[in-house]
Amino acid sequence: MAKKKDKTPDNTIARNKKARFEYSIEDKFEAGLVLEGWEVKSLRAGKIQINESYILLKDREAFLFGALITPLPTASTHVRTDPQRTRKLLLNRAEINRLANAVERQGYTVIPLTMYWKNGRAKLAIGVAKGKKTHDKRQTERDRDWQLQKERLLKAR
Repeated sequence: MAKKKDKTPDNTIARNKKARFEYSIEDKFEAGLVLEGWEVKSLRAGKIQINESYILLKDREAFLFGALITPLPTASTHVRTDPQRTRKLLLNRAEINRLANAVERQGYTVIPLTMYWKNGRAKLAIGVAKGKKTHDKRQTERDRDWQLQKERLLKAR
């Protein structure tokens, strides 16, 4: 009898692939976003880039800068669309305090990792990260190559 594969839908909208290469992620948080209607439609179509974006903590609030949400051509003409506007993140006070503590005192930065759907709402996974040095990046690449080689050798047997 054939096995049934679990068909779990991939709820991921966008990934920041450079984040794990450029930074070592220490802690993760989940944040909601304050979006406009045209932005939600564009997210459903997958028209977002978060590679060059970052998170700024200001006045006890968190904001997403640099995320590019391309408006659909069918967007309404009476709505002014700004693809790179600053978007507010929805976090509770304790999470914002932990993020602010890490950024101010310990020299970390806060970056977006992935954007995904959860119960019909757009969520952003953010990470508290520390930048990697060049030799750390090389070591990560060597480890990744070794894992691929190991898998190929085991598969060949």
